[in-house]
Amino acid sequence: MPKDIHPYAVLRRPIITEKSTELSEQRKYIFEVDPRANKLQIKEAVEIAFGVRVRKVNVINVRGVERRVGRARPGRERDWKKAIISLAEGYEIRLFEGV
Repeated sequence: MPKDIHPYAVLRRPIITEKSTELSEQRKYIFEVDPRANKLQIKEAVEIAFGVRVRKVNVINVRGVERRVGRARPGRERDWKKAIISLAEGYEIRLFEGV
């Protein structure tokens, strides 16, 4: 287990899509996380950053999509890790307060 990742460096950004917005009603939130982080580090980072109690963490390694740059130059987006965080009853994360 890599100990060199600071808890605030584990979470990179929230994933805001139509599906993730619907999941937030079920107390499930989706984040892009550091690819080196494991479930325990992700759980600790969310609990510290948002002051909530995490019930479950699911992780998915997402492969980068093949893209073309111009006509002939093939390229590829970077691989990344997605985490689906399930919170305990009575907790929520307010991503858009005041909007």
